[in-house]
Parts: sequence; C-alpha cells; structure tokens
Amino acid sequence: MSISDTGTHLMSDHQQGSDRRTGGTPAAHGGEGWSPRTQSLAQELGTLWGDWGAGLEWRPLQAVLLHRPGSEIEGLAEPNAAQMLAPVDPKLIRRQHDALAAAYRQAGVEVNYLEPEGNVPPNTLFCADLFFMTREGAILARPASTVRAGEERHVARRLAALGAPLLLSVHGSGVFEGADAMWIDDNTALVATGLRTNETGADQVTWVLRSIGADVVRLDLPFGAMHLMGTLRLAGPGIAVGHPGRLPHRAVNALRERDYRLLWVSDRDELQRHALNFVTLGPRRILMAAGCPHTQAMYEAEGIECRTVEIDELVKGSGGIGCLTGILKRDMGTTVRPRRNSVE
Repeated sequence: MSISDTGTHLMSDHQQGSDRRTGGTPAAHGGEGWSPRTQSLAQELGTLWGDWGAGLEWRPLQAVLLHRPGSEIEGLAEPNAAQMLAPVDPKLIRRQHDALAAAYRQAGVEVNYLEPEGNVPPNTLFCADLFFMTREGAILARPASTVRAGEERHVARRLAALGAPLLLSVHGSGVFEGADAMWIDDNTALVATGLRTNETGADQVTWVLRSIGADVVRLDLPFGAMHLMGTLRLAGPGIAVGHPGRLPHRAVNALRERDYRLLWVSDRDELQRHALNFVTLGPRRILMAAGCPHTQAMYEAEGIECRTVEIDELVKGSGGIGCLTGILKRDMGTTVRPRRNSVE
C-alpha cells in the first residue's frame, strides 16, 4: 500500500482488483461486511469485559481485591521510612490478613488477590488507594508518595487480567488515591483533594466521572486527614458515619441533601484503632475492626449488624479494613439511571 504526501491511504492494485471483482468496497474500508461497534462500554460488561463495577457504598458487596503481604514487609528497620507507624510482625500480619479474607468469604464476598510480579513496596497491601471503581470500570490511581510510586502498575496488570475496563490512568502531574473518592448515591461521587490527591488528579477523575454521566461534589480535606475514607463511611440507607472535626462542611451538606443522618465516632482511642474505617457488606451490615466496643455498640443501637476481625497488627501500616480492601463489584440494583452530562 502506498501513502500520499498528505498521509491518505491508497488502495493497492490487488485491492482495487478485489473491488472490481466484488463490485464494492472491502469490509476493512467500510464496505459490505463492515460491522460497526454500536454497544456502549456499559453494555459490554459481562460479555466482552468482566462483570465488574460499583457504585453507592452501602449496596451489597460482591467482590474485592486484596494483597496478602509478602517479603516486602520483612525486616523493616525504619517503619517511618516505609510510611508505617511501627515495626510489624510478618507472621501475625499475614494471619490477620488471612482472617480478613476469610471474613469476606463467610459474608459471601468473592476474594481476588493482586498477585504482583516481582517486588512491591510495603504499602501495597492497601489496595483501596490504588483504584476507584465506577459502574463502567476502574480509574487507576497514581499514588502521591515516592514510597508508593509504581504500585499502580501491579494493580493495572491485575485489573486487566480480570477483564476490568480501565477508564483512566491518572497522569501528568496529577496524583490521586482511590480512598479519596466515594459514591454517596447511585449517581453522585465525592472527590476530595488533600495530602494524597491534588487538584490536577481530582480534575482528571472528575472529568471521567462526568463523562459517564455522574455528578461530582468536590471537597478539600483538612490538614491531618490522610484520605476521605478516614473521615466518612456509609453504613446503609440514610446512615453516614463521620470523624468529628475532619469531615468537610460540603460533604455534610451533600449528605443531608440526600437525607443521610450523620453519626459521629467520638471515642478517640477507637478512632485510632480504625473503628470508622469499616467496609459496608450491604445495607446495615459492616465489617469492622475488633476491639472497639463503644463504637460497635453505637452502630448496633442504630440497627447495624457488625462483623468484626482483629487487625491490630495490620493497622501498624496506617490503614484499616477500608484501606486494605479494593472494591471490585457491588450489586448496583435497578435504580441506577445514568445521565450523560456534557463534558467541558
């Protein structure tokens, strides 16, 4: 095939001869036999792509992504340099991680593992930071710290192997971690900026969410807050749980506009033990850290069923159950009515 000076592809003598014999344009050039792709990406989920997707945080949880700690947690002489709070016992941290996976399976949740190739940083076990799942596929994070730089390569490989569409890989000077975004209704996500997500990263995530028809409420986290996940969780219809003094006013307003009632975790010791950092298994059903009796009693008084698991060694990495858990799939129900917004 020859190419003109302007870059226009010309048909070869062989192709032109084929056109004369068949009396038309080849299928490859749009002629008879050409098959246009008319289904949307959302319609291809479950056929061409894997059946993955998630939205509103309290809908039934169906599948998660975890990373069982490997050799990367051995012999950490300076935990602070690895962004961990204290030295960890490798055997105990693995036993607790196995118990977390078992708790998910007992709740009927499919557990998938990251299974990285080669060495990974010690913080890789916090899978929630590495992607954010939408109803049409995943947004791949770009962690904010040099200590975690490159972790996104491993989760990108695993998501691709699972057949999850990657809608965006945060790029350029943008940084974004999945724990800074949250679905508060079927069509609205909070996206927060702060230590782990900058304005450039949030702008990219916002653009993608709006391109699939979602509304976005932007937040700015206060100094001292690591992620949005550490300030807010949803436990069921109309039930939000917040960290007093750290949840932005704009988030509170957005929740109240959607008829959520806010509960506040006030026990400082239990906040340190990640009593707020739970994962919602379904409406009024959560998996939370053991050893938080006051907060658990508050949840149960609100009719929330609490399953507990020991994570006191895992939290030395500076994250709780929510941080450890990448959400691959929630039952999105039949109430989702995507809107197609114009994207500026």
